[in-house]
Amino acid sequence: MTLDPVHVDGIAKLAGQVRETVETSDQEAAAEEVWDSFLDPLWQDGTKILEPLDEQRRRKVPIEDIALADPPFPTQHGLDSGTINPTTFKNGLVLDVAQAAMGSVPSDVELHRGRTIIMAVHSNDATLGFDGEWQGGDRGYAKRRVLDVPQVDRYEQRVVHALALYLAESRHALTNADVVEDLFILDGPIYPTGVLRWADRDTELADLLAEDDRPKTVVNNYVDLVERFVERDVPMVGFIKNSSTKALTRALRRKTNAPWVNDTAFFRRILERRDDEGERQTDCLTATNWFRSRGGTDGIMAADGDALGIERSLDPEAYEVTFFVLYDPRSDLVFRVEAPYAFTKDPECRTKLTRQILHDVAREQGPPLAIGKADELAKIDRQGSEELTRRIERTFETDREREYNDIRWGAVEESF
Repeated sequence: MTLDPVHVDGIAKLAGQVRETVETSDQEAAAEEVWDSFLDPLWQDGTKILEPLDEQRRRKVPIEDIALADPPFPTQHGLDSGTINPTTFKNGLVLDVAQAAMGSVPSDVELHRGRTIIMAVHSNDATLGFDGEWQGGDRGYAKRRVLDVPQVDRYEQRVVHALALYLAESRHALTNADVVEDLFILDGPIYPTGVLRWADRDTELADLLAEDDRPKTVVNNYVDLVERFVERDVPMVGFIKNSSTKALTRALRRKTNAPWVNDTAFFRRILERRDDEGERQTDCLTATNWFRSRGGTDGIMAADGDALGIERSLDPEAYEVTFFVLYDPRSDLVFRVEAPYAFTKDPECRTKLTRQILHDVAREQGPPLAIGKADELAKIDRQGSEELTRRIERTFETDREREYNDIRWGAVEESF
């Protein structure tokens, strides 16, 4: 049953009441104050958690001009990983399946066919073990294995999802790193933040991250990836489409008014351009300078961070997270672009990376084409996920755990 029109009108009036309250707060002025006074550098507990790599400034570039300009990197390779989403079965197992794929510009059909597939499995039965060796498939184009994830009393779905996703992604990246000639783009951050966030969550997950070798191995793969590309002198970046980090806004709230729900909301405020009538201007992409970040999970890979005890062969500063933020007014979207300090400490490399990403976003009206291709190759759509889950049910000779909402919202078909 839907809401009656009278109730819709009533709710709209409530929203108007909320709007009037919000409008008493000048968020634009607050954003400008933060930009002008707090970020060069931003301190927290005696540590610089945010610091400009060069002059702190905002830049704009006409979309048509940058889209038509020659890209600084002749070829680009992107990588992404997709999953079926965590599923619980009646036999007590919780699992997720992830596949990673690499896309390239120009296209490389042989490369696009390659897959790394991980099935991460959790069980609270201590007598069971699932770890398996790497297996081949699809005439050598695919590598797959089962990963036995650490036992936890809670967060089973979170653990199987993160370990499947990031192990598939990092292994596929390492396997194919040597084919990358000019630029490597990860679809997402340069480190597995979905795992690193465990350090800030429940004690059980923090202990798991600190003590168990399996999540450490996943993080170590990303450290190895940085070292591989530094050794080959091929830059790597991470393109984050949906950043939810709050490290900046949390630190700011200790110092001043920071009314934004997360860092993305703050950067949208300072990068959005409006004319005298208040209409959003859509002719230019806007971007910040590059920043060095040591806040939140970025602090784990900072020069003075412990990197979970993982051995690092380069100067610790080389692994630090640096980023810039760009805003596309056509879609009203904010993107965060990360790179290891090993590359962005060079001003020329910073400039080339910035121009390449701006060029790609201007042309594609979204993420760079290389990771757009990788996303298409790696994603598992709903139909594919359902088919795969049914095959697993038949193999297990048991059903997935169902709830009433699964039938109510059409996630599964009702059967008798």
